[in-house]
Amino acid sequence: MCKIASPRLDKEDQWLQGFKLEEFGREVKALGDKLRKEQGEEDALHLQKIVNWSRAFTLLGLLTLWVYPNPVTVMFLSLGFFTRWTMIGHHTCHGGYDNVDTKPVGGPSTYKRYTFAWGSLWRRAVDWMDWMLPEAWDMEHNRIHHYKLGETADPDLVEENLSDLRDGNQPLFVKYLLVGFFMSTWKWFYYAPNTFKMLKYAEHRRARSLTKEMIAQKDSILTLKSLLLGTIRWISAWEFFYRVVGPMFMYNFVLLPLPILLIFGTQRYYYAIVNLLLTDIVTNIHGFLAVVTNHAGDDLYRFQTSCNPNTPTFYLRAVISSVNFSCGSDIVDLAHGWLNYQIEHHMFPNLSMRSYQKAQPRVQAICKKYGVPYVKQNVLWRLKKTVDIMVGNASMRRFPEGVVDQSKDML
Repeated sequence: MCKIASPRLDKEDQWLQGFKLEEFGREVKALGDKLRKEQGEEDALHLQKIVNWSRAFTLLGLLTLWVYPNPVTVMFLSLGFFTRWTMIGHHTCHGGYDNVDTKPVGGPSTYKRYTFAWGSLWRRAVDWMDWMLPEAWDMEHNRIHHYKLGETADPDLVEENLSDLRDGNQPLFVKYLLVGFFMSTWKWFYYAPNTFKMLKYAEHRRARSLTKEMIAQKDSILTLKSLLLGTIRWISAWEFFYRVVGPMFMYNFVLLPLPILLIFGTQRYYYAIVNLLLTDIVTNIHGFLAVVTNHAGDDLYRFQTSCNPNTPTFYLRAVISSVNFSCGSDIVDLAHGWLNYQIEHHMFPNLSMRSYQKAQPRVQAICKKYGVPYVKQNVLWRLKKTVDIMVGNASMRRFPEGVVDQSKDML
């Protein structure tokens, strides 16, 4: 049994009194091992269905791209981009299908980590074209965010990243307007440059060419604005444009509508451009709703220390610094980009989409057994909680370090 150092806990932390961390961790680990061993043909067929849906969304959007700007075209195109990232690219790049024979899925893609969308512009175009460079996203998301969850070093910690807005003197309605701008632009304005900064830092570290300036700016946020202003001088704006966002701009706003210009002429081409611009805004908002709200709220914890991966503390943090949304069916899960299983995903990052559906009720039952707060709420309610954190109306909980004996798990 884990020892409690002090009985004086705030009301929301009372669940820690007598919490059996080691037993909780063993049960969670056993479940993860079991789920990995069970993956096979069922997971490949499920991936095939999701890939087919994503391709159908994109095709329907492209077939109507020439039509006067309309919500149907925008919806289908947006779902195509959204599902390709949050569901197919996300879980593939985590290694969710590395132990599954994905040949039945068909098509030009190989659904394996370090090959899907990696290594060349061709692979990126065929597998997953987006504003973020896949290798940079892997560094920021898969290697840092997942293993620094809820810490100051977590690059996706909303409360830390928005500290200037939270502490700013702007009227509240101005803060809300800024949040609206961020929701509509965040993938290319913040996520693409900041993930690229993480990649460049890792490249310099491997080359042993880090400078004092780089080390001092390791955890600084890089947005498109700060990149253009030269705030972080060791990141080349030119390299960022030609390597990261340039290919996506050419793909999305030049190559996709070009056939319409050649076949239908200028007017329909303008319609296509407007449809694509609206698609990008909608995809940003949809992505924000499903992604950014996962780890923000006054009922989730932040941490002052770091832990080793795949330890009881690691599994615990996956629960108490994450939130799930409504889930359980392919349609509901697709609408959330399969990001409605964040608790299970942070426990076991390299599982298939189907495995998370199987894991969710079992993990929730384990948490109930050990008294661990398991948050599962409507995504719109979580949006409200996230915006409250962003504008400074609320703050995240601080985990009472030292209350539970975690010494064997810590870095």
